[in-house]
Amino acid sequence: MHHTQVSRRESYTRILSDVKGKCVVMVCTLHEPDEKLLPLYFLSHTAKSLGAMCTCLVAPYLAYMRQDKVFNEGEGVTSGFFGKLISGFADSITTIDPHLHRISSLGEVYDIPNRVIHAADEISKYIKANIHNPVLIGPDSESEQWVSDVAKKAGVPFTVLQKVRHGDRDVEVSVPDVDKYKEATPVLVDDIISTARTMIETTEHLKSAGMKPAICIGIHAVFSGNAYQDLWDAYVEDIISCNTIPHQSNKIDLSDVIAKEVKELMHHI
Repeated sequence: MHHTQVSRRESYTRILSDVKGKCVVMVCTLHEPDEKLLPLYFLSHTAKSLGAMCTCLVAPYLAYMRQDKVFNEGEGVTSGFFGKLISGFADSITTIDPHLHRISSLGEVYDIPNRVIHAADEISKYIKANIHNPVLIGPDSESEQWVSDVAKKAGVPFTVLQKVRHGDRDVEVSVPDVDKYKEATPVLVDDIISTARTMIETTEHLKSAGMKPAICIGIHAVFSGNAYQDLWDAYVEDIISCNTIPHQSNKIDLSDVIAKEVKELMHHI
């Protein structure tokens, strides 16, 4: 695809390949989505006007999934609007671990065939191959399901921090079976590292429990503001992400998994 900014900051789109009768796979990770959306829209429609059979969007990171309800008066549920918009010009969507919090499936927001790829397998493989004596740590009970899944696949132990309330303000956080894991490498895994606050707080608890510095792994390296530096300043040994959003922390490559899923999806359309 040839894409340049013409005057008046408008997008110019021209496809130099022969797309007639073909399925066009549009690969575009949607962090900082606003400036990408119109070129993507034009690309899809241009491909169709040139006789493309279908346009399939591959968005390793999918934006606007967090605004899934009205939090403050005057807001709109933008995850739904965004889903409608994309469903209007793409024939299918493939993404990796979207933020499904109040929404139980992507089909509630997108009216087109969708594939959700989970990064847990690849993260488990990475942990197995690269980290000596790992123990996975979940920051809270909410993360337990996801952390235990990665741990099970990697064949390594996991534990979840325990919170004990001693009053309104005073909450003590402890690491269960800490003596068992004194020599282990703590591994923190999360889907999105945005502000990194949870990870930073968790590393502080590990430090006070006398454990080794942690290796932090995230699928999507969102890192808002100074979060990346803030996390490095915490009690960590390494910060690792999957390559769904280009970032210097990318060490886990998901392109093979994506390619396999896209191939399968195209057979169904």
